[in-house]
Amino acid sequence: MQGYIETLQDGMLEDNPDMAVNFLNKASRNLDRLSYLIHDLDEIAKLESGEVSIVKEKFDLVALIKETIDDLEYKAKENKISLNFNPKGNQAIQVKGDRKKIQQVLINLIDNSIKYGNKGGQTNIKVHLLIDQVLIEITDNGQGIEEKNLPRVFERFFRTDKSRSRDIGGSGLGLAIVKHIIEAHQQNVHVRSTEGIGTTFSFTLEKA
Repeated sequence: MQGYIETLQDGMLEDNPDMAVNFLNKASRNLDRLSYLIHDLDEIAKLESGEVSIVKEKFDLVALIKETIDDLEYKAKENKISLNFNPKGNQAIQVKGDRKKIQQVLINLIDNSIKYGNKGGQTNIKVHLLIDQVLIEITDNGQGIEEKNLPRVFERFFRTDKSRSRDIGGSGLGLAIVKHIIEAHQQNVHVRSTEGIGTTFSFTLEKA
């Protein structure tokens, strides 16, 4: 960013307006990445230190998933990804958890499926009722993750596809934040993937 701005200050605005606009756009994209990084570093530091407390309440998981899909629909359309969620009977499913934090988990996982899914592909969100828990699965049909990398996907800054990481953006902390939030709920988060077929992230919540 500093290099782009210094070049603009040195006269590019007057000498080459088209290139100046290009440099401003690049500086803006870098600023977005820095903003994501600072926000997510702050978030994960608070989660690790216990500064952010988990406030459990009873809420309708189905309504929350629909709300999250609505928020991300524009991004999915930009990437030509179809977001599919068809709960049986369209009935409410009551769970216990921190609604805002669980929405953050859903946003991170669905956003991840959009970023890494194939153009023209789809993301399927499913909810399964267990005995004392609810299992949520978010599946894409993207390129998948190599088996050797699966144990590392929840590590800070780990990228399964480093060649795409700059184009995709984000901080590289989203999945680490997901893991912290779910573990703070004393629940589990998992990933399974097959190269060339897709990836499924799943997590559990306590039934209300």
